[in-house]
Amino acid sequence: MESLKSIIVFFQTGGVFMYPILFVLALGVAIALERYIVISKSQLSMRRTWGRLLPLLETHDYNAAMSLMSRSKTQLSIVLTYGFNRMPSAQRREDIEAAMEEGMMEVMPPLEARTHYLATFANIATLLGLLGTIIGLIQAFTAVANADPAEKADLLSASISVAMNTTAFGLVVAIPLLLMHTVIQTKTSKLVDNLEMAAVKCLNIMATKKKPAA
Repeated sequence: MESLKSIIVFFQTGGVFMYPILFVLALGVAIALERYIVISKSQLSMRRTWGRLLPLLETHDYNAAMSLMSRSKTQLSIVLTYGFNRMPSAQRREDIEAAMEEGMMEVMPPLEARTHYLATFANIATLLGLLGTIIGLIQAFTAVANADPAEKADLLSASISVAMNTTAFGLVVAIPLLLMHTVIQTKTSKLVDNLEMAAVKCLNIMATKKKPAA
């Protein structure tokens, strides 16, 4: 209870710039949660889709594979559908590969959407904290200039302490936002790598001829 009271006092004495920093924190957390959920769901659905698709590819049942991809709405199905649609007219492996690369270009922007805002919000929080401190120091020195000489030292130290609250709060917000940005970016990169690996595996299977039954 005492710690909660200290946090409230810290926030209230920080000045008006504490509120925009808090707003930046709320936006950043909302984006981070949304991106984490979306990427996690995409990873799970891709694993499920690949687990159902692989047996069809190994038996070269491309009609069933295309039907499965048409029913699925995952990023993997979008990428591989481009390749399957190019198969009838493809003369070389590179033609199918180019089609899958086109599919990758389609799925990449939604996966990476809004993640870069986290790093931007971290910078904004830091700058708002510094701006709040500078404004607070200006106000402090202005007030001290008209104060009683005997009280100037105590008044100045108290005013500077309050002014530094915004910088401290800005850093408290910026550091977690940067960490969240790194986590989301890492998960997204891993998902993209898995998509590319699945596309290459699919290409390799499609390039081999079906072995006759013994």
